[in-house]
Amino acid sequence: MFLATSIVTTIALLMLFLLPKSYSSEITKSNSSLPEVDIDLLEFPLNLEYLEAEFFLYGALGYGLDKFAPNLTLGGPTPIGGKRANLGPFTRDVIKQFALQEVGHLRAIQSTVKGFPRPLLNLSAESFAKVVDSAFETQLVPSFDPYRNGLNFLLASYLIPYVGLTGYVGASTKLQDPKSKRLVAGLLGVESGQDAVIRALLYRYKNIKVKPYRKTVAEFTNRFSQLRDKLGNAGVKDEGLMVPKDEGAEGLITGNVLAGDRYSVAYDRTPKEILRIVYGSGDERKPGGFYPKGADGRIAKSHLSKA
Repeated sequence: MFLATSIVTTIALLMLFLLPKSYSSEITKSNSSLPEVDIDLLEFPLNLEYLEAEFFLYGALGYGLDKFAPNLTLGGPTPIGGKRANLGPFTRDVIKQFALQEVGHLRAIQSTVKGFPRPLLNLSAESFAKVVDSAFETQLVPSFDPYRNGLNFLLASYLIPYVGLTGYVGASTKLQDPKSKRLVAGLLGVESGQDAVIRALLYRYKNIKVKPYRKTVAEFTNRFSQLRDKLGNAGVKDEGLMVPKDEGAEGLITGNVLAGDRYSVAYDRTPKEILRIVYGSGDERKPGGFYPKGADGRIAKSHLSKA
């Protein structure tokens, strides 16, 4: 039986090597072809994956893709203002894991679709401070600095993976090819895990006041979520670490370590909503925030062309 199986395997391999190159390449081409809608929906998240990869790399290591994996930038400009955060050993280890995972996400997407060069990203402390000031509707003194300590960096991290995961949830129903669906499901799983870890770490300190401000960790997360809902302009799709009891899981609890609707199912967002949030403008046609010159890809550019 073993001999027969070996003979069959050998013949199959010989046939593969003896196939004309044109025929072999045609197989590869047909396997890699995807519907246009899938290509657009797989390319759009690259904007968020670039942002996450760079923020986590700089925070953990003090440098980004230009040094770690320059081929993945596809020649895009170096981010503004990224730097090594003042993190403790445990937090640095977690953030480094996130950074490496995001590098993997970039590789996965770029190996499936053509993609585009890294857009210009603003990772400066000033950029994050503007988001925090918008969330509290006042200018905090001193300005919020995500790189100041581990707690600040985790709060800043709260702003990022969740937006991406809601985008993957939204895209999942529109994808056509099984390969696309499998990729997005895999990306969603890890992005959701990152968000869960960030929320769990912050939840432990939910009642601790963030120095030097007289505001608790829970207040920060609630404000951030409210701001994203406001900018997204599509109803409630975001929740902080503490919610009214009737809005918690099964209407029975105020702790909200994971965000979800009344059935504890993850919220979804469209590319328009995501652009409104990451631009900080509430308008998918007005770039700014983390993307001074706007996001890239056919979906993002289609809105910029209408500006």
